[in-house]
Amino acid sequence: MTATAHVHPLTSLPWCELAYQPEPEFRIQWASDPWMNRQAYALRRQVFCQEQALFNGDDRDAIDRGEPTTRNLVALSCIAGQADELVGTVRIHRAAAGVWWGSRLAVHAHWRQHRKLGSSLIRLAVCSARALDCEDFLAHVQMQNVSLFERLNWRVLETKTLHGHPHALMRADLAHYPPCPTPYAGFVLIGGRPS
Repeated sequence: MTATAHVHPLTSLPWCELAYQPEPEFRIQWASDPWMNRQAYALRRQVFCQEQALFNGDDRDAIDRGEPTTRNLVALSCIAGQADELVGTVRIHRAAAGVWWGSRLAVHAHWRQHRKLGSSLIRLAVCSARALDCEDFLAHVQMQNVSLFERLNWRVLETKTLHGHPHALMRADLAHYPPCPTPYAGFVLIGGRPS
């Protein structure tokens, strides 16, 4: 009598192949750790100094150095729920009672085609300011990004040249941005692939 070998169906798969690849997960939140701020500043230097040459060497300014309400918001790619890489950032600050500004929106080049990273950073920027004292949220937006902001219920107030490039002064329609009182938890995005 010959014994029949039992072959498990998964043993024929190569060890290096994964049968299941979950969708990527991203957390959009206020920076909560010094490494997040360091990587946010590094990404800003990469985008605004090296790629766009808007600034020479560093884009940090008095808002970063001296305004106590300044916050960096970050987009983090996550693996098994743990932050793996910083892929985007934006900064907010209160300029006057009730008046908040967003600035320095940057997404890593590898992730710019992801449909929701930039828009989710903008969303948390406005929603978290709304949970404080925000009655007006403004930003100077590079012209190539105006259509994104318009889709997110912002409107152009005027155009001007900043750092040698045309920008639109834009205002968010706060009716579309409910307050987010938990900005360190922020939002979670599931899915999307880099370009």
